[in-house]
Amino acid sequence: MSFSLTSLVDAAPTLRTHAAVRSPIEAACAQHPDVASFHELGPSEEGTMLYGAVMGTGPTTVSLIAGNHADEPVGPETLRAFLINGLARRGEMDALLQRFQFVIVPHTNPDGEARNRAWMEAWPDLEAYLQEVVREKPGDDMEYGFPDMRPENTHVSAFLREHGPFDLHASLHGMSAGEGAMLLINRPWTFRTQLLRDDFVAAAAAKGLPLHDHNRKGEKGFFWIEPGFQTTPRGDAMRTYFRAQGDSAMAERFHDSSMEFVASLGGDPLSLVTELPLFLMRGAGDDGHRPTQYLDLRKRLPDVKARLERGEDVEALLAPFDLRPVPLDAAMHLQFRALELGLRAVAPGAAS
Repeated sequence: MSFSLTSLVDAAPTLRTHAAVRSPIEAACAQHPDVASFHELGPSEEGTMLYGAVMGTGPTTVSLIAGNHADEPVGPETLRAFLINGLARRGEMDALLQRFQFVIVPHTNPDGEARNRAWMEAWPDLEAYLQEVVREKPGDDMEYGFPDMRPENTHVSAFLREHGPFDLHASLHGMSAGEGAMLLINRPWTFRTQLLRDDFVAAAAAKGLPLHDHNRKGEKGFFWIEPGFQTTPRGDAMRTYFRAQGDSAMAERFHDSSMEFVASLGGDPLSLVTELPLFLMRGAGDDGHRPTQYLDLRKRLPDVKARLERGEDVEALLAPFDLRPVPLDAAMHLQFRALELGLRAVAPGAAS
């Protein structure tokens, strides 16, 4: 494929809102009814209407979702650009749209997005992020809420079920801070994705990102594949982990992941989870597949947040990590590249 999805990234992308992007997406679908359709999925817990789209008429089916963790805004922007800019360049996309059918939910969690708007509007201000970021806790975490933990999970599951089974599923995620880029791959596909992994490493390096390498030794279902790559998480593994810790109440808060749900629809889907940092730690070193700076920062964050709430300076606490924002266009580029590589893996010759 000579046309690259990475070209769909706007020259100066911004973090838009679920409501603001609805009309452009709906209009784009209406302008191309032969290959695209807009769908209202149902209301969120707080009454915000979720929406999705189906784009393409091909035999290879792809599910794309983002926003399960609402403090990770790059994925929703990537899928919004995919729909709006992809349909605006219909002629260049035609070969792709004839080969694939994309079932897309640009943001699964608009209520969570609204709670994070303060720091998104101040992006890339690090202190604003640390002060204002809101993340759902287990029991309200949409990625581990399939098929029906929250109304949002129920609506997204119904939409995917209607169009499944799928050949490829991608749930676009991110990290608050990291030592580089990471990609998660479902276990049945690990031995079939060496070329995908090699090309993702090259794409990350081209954007100035090393790899975030963390061998968690199977904890919570994360099995190490090679530097920068782990298996996708599983709700059953989360439940097993917390039961082993004697915390059965926490275990019961975890339902299935979107990857498990899509697999339950049938077939042999490749599942990808992108993990790109909002802030990159400079100068991270190799310590036996253990991201020491990342883990040290996590230990310091409660103190950092407490000091910010008291109006105190935190520069000295954060200085050792040399945190720098990852440009939004670079992060979106890598998410699109991961998607391209996934398309190539499930339909060889469809994407380069």
